[in-house]
Order: sequence, then C-alpha cells, then structure tokens
Amino acid sequence: MSSAAEQEAEAGKRRAAGNGRAAAAVNGRRRAASPPTVPAWPGTPVPLGARFRTGPDGVAGTNFALWAGGAEAVDLCLFDERGPGGRESRVRLTELTHEIWHGFVPGVLPGQRYGYRVHGRWDPWTGARWNPAKLLLDPYARAVDGEFELPPEVYGHVRDWPEQHVADTVRDDRDSAPYVPKGVVVHDDDDWSDDRRPKTPWADSVIYELHVRGFTKLHPDIPEELRGTYAGLAHPAAIEHLVRLGVTAVELLPVHQFAHEDHLLKRGLRNHWGYNSIGYFAPHAAYAASGTTGGQVGEFKRMVRALHAAGIEVILDVVYNHTAEAGELGPMLSLKGIDNRGYYRLQPDARRYADYTGCGNTLHVVQPQVLRLITDSLRYWVTEMGVDGFRFDLAAALARSMHDVDMLSPFLAVIAQDPVLRRVKLIAEPWDIGSGGYQVGAFPPLWTEWNDRYRDAVRDFWRHALPDVREMGYRLSGSSDLYAWGGRRPYASVNFITAHDGFTLRDLVSYERKHNEANGEGNRDGTNDNRSWNCGAEGETDDERVRALRRRQLRNLLTTLLLSTGVPMLVAGDEMGRTQGGNNNAYCQDNETGWVDWSLLDDPGWRALYELTARLIELRHRHPVLRRRAFFSGRAHSADGLRDLAWFTSRGTEMTEGDWYAPAATLGMYLSGRDIPGRDERGAPIVDDSFLAVLHAGERPVSFVLPGAPWAQRYEVVVDTSREEQAEAPGTGHPAGAPITVPARAVLLLKVVG
Repeated sequence: MSSAAEQEAEAGKRRAAGNGRAAAAVNGRRRAASPPTVPAWPGTPVPLGARFRTGPDGVAGTNFALWAGGAEAVDLCLFDERGPGGRESRVRLTELTHEIWHGFVPGVLPGQRYGYRVHGRWDPWTGARWNPAKLLLDPYARAVDGEFELPPEVYGHVRDWPEQHVADTVRDDRDSAPYVPKGVVVHDDDDWSDDRRPKTPWADSVIYELHVRGFTKLHPDIPEELRGTYAGLAHPAAIEHLVRLGVTAVELLPVHQFAHEDHLLKRGLRNHWGYNSIGYFAPHAAYAASGTTGGQVGEFKRMVRALHAAGIEVILDVVYNHTAEAGELGPMLSLKGIDNRGYYRLQPDARRYADYTGCGNTLHVVQPQVLRLITDSLRYWVTEMGVDGFRFDLAAALARSMHDVDMLSPFLAVIAQDPVLRRVKLIAEPWDIGSGGYQVGAFPPLWTEWNDRYRDAVRDFWRHALPDVREMGYRLSGSSDLYAWGGRRPYASVNFITAHDGFTLRDLVSYERKHNEANGEGNRDGTNDNRSWNCGAEGETDDERVRALRRRQLRNLLTTLLLSTGVPMLVAGDEMGRTQGGNNNAYCQDNETGWVDWSLLDDPGWRALYELTARLIELRHRHPVLRRRAFFSGRAHSADGLRDLAWFTSRGTEMTEGDWYAPAATLGMYLSGRDIPGRDERGAPIVDDSFLAVLHAGERPVSFVLPGAPWAQRYEVVVDTSREEQAEAPGTGHPAGAPITVPARAVLLLKVVG
C-alpha cells in the first residue's frame, strides 16, 4: 500500500496532466514569432559567468559559461535595449563540458544585457523544475540592471491555480522576460595597484555596522544626488565621521543584489536590510549613483578605495545560506530554474525545501557546484572588489553536512585551505534555526563569532537582572569559557550589545516591548526577548529624570563594550542616540525609521555621547591592555604577586568562590599593564598602564574600597559615566586603600598612577 505522500503525488500528477487545457487558459499561451538567433563559437567552460575578452583572430566578444547539471539545453538571451520592450535574441549554447554550458559570442561588448532560459523536465515531485519560459539571472552576473518585481509571470508555477495545495506542480508558460532584471556584461581590468589595504590586526579592530543607504540618506553634508549610495559612503563627510569616531572597519549590511519579498510589496514596503540575495557577484544596483548598466561596479570599488585611504577596512555581511527564490511557492529568478535539485536542499518529498533559515530554502553547500559558487563569489569580492572580510549570516547553515552542523564540513574545510580567503577577516553568525543550529563558541580557529552571550549578559547586568556576576566576569575578560581552545584568541569574540536586528541602543533603554506595528504583521514579528529596561516610562517622555537616566545607561553600555576584551562592534547611530521608535525588526523600514538621523549631533546631549564614544575608542587604541591578543592567565608573573587580571568586591577584597555566586550589583576588574603577552613589532616587551574598572548597576550609590598594595598606591579617574560631560584633563586622584563613592548605575575607570 502506498503512503499518503505517494498517493498525493500521483493524484497531483493526474490533476496536472488532466488540466492541460485549463493551464493553457491560465497561461494565456500564444504562438509568438521566434526570437532571432545568434551564432556562438565554442568558447571555454571557465571562468563561469560572462567575461568580455579578445577571442580567436583578435575578435572582441564575451565568453558565457553556466553550470546547469541536469539541463537538456541552455539558451543565452541577449537584449538590445532597456525596458520591457527590449528586443531579445537567443544563442543556443551547444558546448557542454563537465555540466557547464558555454560559448563565445563575437561582438558582445560591455554593457550588454542578458539572461538564460534553461530547458529540462518539469517534474516537481522529483525536484525538477525546469521552465524555459522564465528568464533567469546568471548566478555569476557581476552587474544587474532593473529591479525584481513579482507579478505572476515570474513564477515557474501557476501561482493562482485553484487547488493551491498542488499549485506548485502546474507549470506556468508565460514569458517572464519583460518583468525581471537582466545581467550586464562588465569589463574589468583593474589591478588595484594603487590601493593600500589597512590590514588591521584583529585585536586592534573596532567594527562599525552600517547600512549603505541608511547611513548616508539623511546626511546634510553629502550632496543629495549621492545620498543612499556607495558614492555617498565614499564622500569625505561620511568618512570624516568614521575617522573622528575611530572605528577601523565598516561592516556593510548586504550589498549583494537582492530582491524584495512579495508580502512586502503587497503592503507597499520594501526589504531594507537586504537579507534576500539573488546575485552573489553584483553590487546591489539601487545603491549606485552611477546607473545600473555596470557603473555600480566601479562606484563600489571607488568607495572601497576611499575607505582604505582613510585606514578603514570593508567587511561585507553576506547571505549564502538562502536566496530570494523562497520555497516551492516562491518565484523562479535564477537557481531554481537552472537546476533546482543541484542548488537547494530538498526534503525526502522533493517538492518541498529543507529550510534551516526561516526564509523558505537553504543552499545545498555540500554540493560541489554550490560550494564553488560561494567560494568564487568570496574570492571575487576580495581580489576584484577589494573587500577585507565577511560576516556570514546564519553561518551554521553553511556548516551543515547532510543534516547536522559539522565543523569538519566541506565549506569550513575549503575556507581553511583557500590561499585568498584564509587571510581575510571571517565572522560567523554562529547559529541557524534548525535542530542543533546554535553553535556559539564552536567554530574553528581562523573564525571569529558574533557573541550573543556577551550581548545578553551586558544587557542583563545593566538592568540588574543577573542572579550573580559570574557570566559578566567571563564576558568582560574575553569569554575564555567559549573560546580558549584550539589556539583561538580573545578576538574570536565579536562583542556587541546591539546589531541591526533588534533595538537600537537608545531604544534598549527606552522600551520594554517591541513596537513593530509599522511592519504590517500585527506586531508578531521580531523577538520578544529584548532584555531591555525603559527606565520608568515606555517610549519617549518629557520626564527629565528618566531622560537623564537613559543617557547614563547609554554611557554605561558603550563604556562596558569598549573596555571589554574582544572585538567591539558598534551599530551606526548608536553613538549619537539613534532611535527606531521601539521597532526591533526594522527590516522593511526604508524610511526615517531605518535611516540615521544626523540632526541628533546638533543636540548637546547626544553630541556628548558621540564624544564619549570617540574618547573611549581612542583610549582603547592607545592602551594595549584593553585589546589583548591572548587570554588572561589570572596568575602572578612577578614576586610581588601582581596578576594580569584580578576581580574585586566593593570591600576592596579579591573575589572568592562564594562572591562569584552571591547576588551582586558591583564588580571591580583590575587589568595589569605589566604582564601583557607578546612583543611589539621590534621584539620589545609590551608594557602599558594598569587600570581598575568598577561597574555598578545598583540603583543607589555604593562605597568601593580601592585595592591597595601590590595593586596600586594611587588611582586617577579617567572615565565617570555618571557625568554628562567627561573632563579631558587628568581626573581626581584617590589613594589606594581608601573608599570612594561610586554613583548609582555608573562605570568608573581608574588608572593606576603609583
């Protein structure tokens, strides 16, 4: 007896076969004149994509190569003008080498718009979804012209089929070419000989996460025509802010070509963040001021050069775990129509997609051609676009072998031995939504990770919600419990309190509940686990006491982040009090909610927060004790018993085992500058000042006894977060062994001066 799934599949096949006339009526099929054909020379199967070059007999043209493993035929489609009325010519690629269809087309020059039609079986029950009526974007296209809208014609199946539970099995034969963007042939002979990469060591890095459009859209000193673009980010006004702040790297939210989801378009919204990639080689065209017919490539490169010249590295947030084609009911834009089974993870019922991402599909990275696509893309952005590293969205999905996350997976193994990729900065978002997907601390050496345990501990400490201070001790000192294995270093931990996903820093101290109504999803989207505290009022308030407390909490959070061992990551605008009005999932807010409000710098209170942030970053750059390259040992390295790290209670005594487990709102952390492992570039020992950081989350002031000998004879206050303005001159001095009053909810950073 057959299973229910098999019975439904057979019934679906019978329905699809028996409804040919109905499908033809829905499709509105008409016999149109065949497009003109263009002859092609054999060309070569490598490199993949469209590469302009000089062919046989010195003839200029473009070589096209497409991997389409199970396809029966491939047509290259050339379009002679922009817009829906562009005339299409077709080139049948007859050469097939190792499942790569290829051909050289004489006379095809840079600027040519193109796509593919791929022929094969339509058999969704086995995962085969070839449909030559759909124009497909080349996965290796280096520029894309046009935007993806999602009318019914761009779906491989009849989207409005009456029986929705089998709609994905009924092929739609309407032509999608008028409704989809095209790839653009790009000529690139740039050797980057005039570029100087900053090559900032991991331990010295301060990362600044920003959105190209959102960061520049409202900047008053950037020319209006450049706002929201790569050229806008390259503008001196934008770079000046980054340089004055002191960050060493920008981490750009996705800039690969992406598409907007249908459910957003129906609500009049757009995907703002860009985690819906469809072109892994193409800079997102909507962020270009120089047009979309190839100019976006050069504009992106000029942006990278300008940032490098200012000493700032460029890290890309990349989304190789899924694509914009979603599941079986999603559109057919590229990979789904090239070889659905070859590119995506499918369930045992091959009509369905394995979804470890929450976005409908998951790329099948175990497959050699998928692994090649990803690594070719990564190398391209490093070698030809000049970037310095990558942050991998839902990296655990990439590390899965057949099902489980595997730290010996093909993806991680290939990265580890690649001579280009193993040299750049690699950051994992170390989780996905699948079973066993949470992998914080598990990625191998070479990788750094977003450390959400740091985020949660610091948020909880400053809202006074930690049961004790054990977790806080680990997070402040580099998270050795997570990363002190296999040769990993403290900079394996990317410390962050906020990211694009969630509350801004200001909203973290202003809202206890998410307010995502503008997203149109009934406030159901976004996390409910915010670990936030509104300081006594929900949202904006005129109560000056609440406002002052919130600004103090912001100073506490930023100071904690920039004094912690590891790599700090800031989010654009947090340094000047940016708000999203309580929206903790502003992925579809391409408006003032999702853009940085530069007018905040005109407010003295927010300007002071910016100045404090810049001062803390400068302090970090100046003092190697705050950016250690090795974990603390906690042991004495000299006869006087002074250790590289020590923890103190408010009584001025070193913490005992019992103190770590006792409820507490106060923690003292002593960092010795005498025992910093390693040597400088000339081989000399690294010696620095020593510091005592006192963090107090209690609602009342506390008396704290400053540790005496051998730790210090005298201390000087460097930072006091209870103050709106921070003195630039040396602070107040205090003798060792004396009690000082630590204000309520404050951080004191004291330097040892004797």
